[in-house]
Amino acid sequence: MINFRLSVWLGAFLTLSLCTFAQNPTQDSSTQQTPPADPASTQSTSQPPSSRPEAGATQLPDSPSATQKKSGQKTQEEIEIERKEQSQKILGIMPQYSVTSRRDAPALTPGEKFHLMAKGTVNPFEFVATGLQAGLSQATDEFPEYGQGAEGYGKRYGAAYADQASSQFFSNFFYPVLFKEDPRYFRLGEGTFKHRLLYSLAQEFSVVNDNRTRGFNFSNVLGAFTSGAISNAYYPQADRGLSNTVDRSVIALAYGSAGGILDEFWPDVREKWAAHKKKKKDQQNQQ
Repeated sequence: MINFRLSVWLGAFLTLSLCTFAQNPTQDSSTQQTPPADPASTQSTSQPPSSRPEAGATQLPDSPSATQKKSGQKTQEEIEIERKEQSQKILGIMPQYSVTSRRDAPALTPGEKFHLMAKGTVNPFEFVATGLQAGLSQATDEFPEYGQGAEGYGKRYGAAYADQASSQFFSNFFYPVLFKEDPRYFRLGEGTFKHRLLYSLAQEFSVVNDNRTRGFNFSNVLGAFTSGAISNAYYPQADRGLSNTVDRSVIALAYGSAGGILDEFWPDVREKWAAHKKKKKDQQNQQ
């Protein structure tokens, strides 16, 4: 039976998901950048104003970059931007590979999604973080059936890393390819703190599809529950079953939503810190 704490988590997540669809950032940006409609354009609604050439005007061919986008190919500039984005780290340590501040970022190919998943799974930070998690688990005697000592630590480390790897595979590759969803976090970067906070929390349930529309994030939700179900194969007998699986999956979604806060606000913190250091240095030079 699902306990009371789990019911509270589910209620909170459903509320956050509704907040996301009620305040679509893609629509917000489009309304800010769209100029007022030409009165003459209101005479015909069967064709968008941007696609109707004016009388006597010659329609110019698409630029090379526009042609490449239509054909599904990326420009060299876009490829370089993606490389830089997938090298981002917080304090030079914690990977932030799946974050983009470009609302018009081109969709990732299946191969690019696999590459992004692999980078998130195999990197020094993940190995160290998993080791710390296993150490904490052993110190608190979590999963007592694993025992203590090196053997117990090895089992806890293996279980923790298996959780992380399976979650990455299903949430960032398998389901995004299957459902044609973009596994990246699309940073809002503007607006009120409250709006950005709700947006960041709810991104675990809202996704940018490969066709650049917004939708429900099946990849994250199904990925969490699939990973939770697979964990029954290696967790101790006492920690298996439907209730434990659902509990672990919901906790994983909660961690994902919390991680969205860091993805959204870290660039602001970094800029403020850099400005503070520059101001302090200028003051020292003036003395």
